[in-house]
Amino acid sequence: MKVINVGSLNLDHVYRVDRFLLPGETKPSQSYKITAGGKGLNQSIALAKAGATVYHGGAVGENCELLLQALRNAGVHLEYLMHLREPCGHAVIQVDDQGQNCILIHGGTNRMLNRQYIDDLLGHSCSDDIVLVQNETNLVDYVIEQAARRGVRVAMNAAPISEEVKRYPLEKLHWLIVNEIEGAQLTGQKSYEEIMNHLQKSYPQTAIVMTLGSEGVWYRDGHQDIRLSACQVSNLVDTTAAGDTFVGYFLESILSGARERDALVRASVASALAIERLGAAESIPLASEVEKALVSGRYTVETLG
Repeated sequence: MKVINVGSLNLDHVYRVDRFLLPGETKPSQSYKITAGGKGLNQSIALAKAGATVYHGGAVGENCELLLQALRNAGVHLEYLMHLREPCGHAVIQVDDQGQNCILIHGGTNRMLNRQYIDDLLGHSCSDDIVLVQNETNLVDYVIEQAARRGVRVAMNAAPISEEVKRYPLEKLHWLIVNEIEGAQLTGQKSYEEIMNHLQKSYPQTAIVMTLGSEGVWYRDGHQDIRLSACQVSNLVDTTAAGDTFVGYFLESILSGARERDALVRASVASALAIERLGAAESIPLASEVEKALVSGRYTVETLG
């Protein structure tokens, strides 16, 4: 069993600021660095750190050894990557003193996938695997269609959200993972209850996982409805990789046979550890750190409703 993650690879240009810039404003940053990022890369690293066998699928451009090394260091398999002589994707990220982030993305090679490559990539999959997609590459709809046709379970983290997502064959997903903002934009609803009810009605065969930030997480499928509180975090530093950490740890737990509630708890604790550290991929904790935190009882997750 493995995960094939058809995901983005970005060079992240990270600027630390006291607050986000206003329109027309110019101000100095407190610090600047270039790191490995992209939702695809972050989620592959989270999956690998959680213990999954993960193959990263996607396109990488020139001068991107930093990205490849970050994936190698985490244990991600790179045999299926497509290499192009074009600029790779990149992001400009502001992180403020409250740990919140603001991100501008340029797709680069992430938007240069083709159908033949995807067909070849999915030829390496089997029914026990999971194919994971986000919304930072092109041909996401084709990946979903072809993976489902092969009988492979598909998970989508519908981020960043766009009108395009509404046209994807989301009914063919096994898991749809959104945060509260993405859920609201996808459904046109406002309250958590309205969002969840709309998603379940629209995609009755799909398990819905809705992360709610400081208000926890809500999971619903055709058999169970689970709502959990968020972990109490005393030192919030940077939320950049919180969602990606959650996705990786949740799917690895499911792949390893965990019950959904246990997978949600483990993913929540992993995310809590991540937001107490600065950075994206480098903030994602190891499985041993998550297990230690679970045993220690440092983070508590309660059942709501």
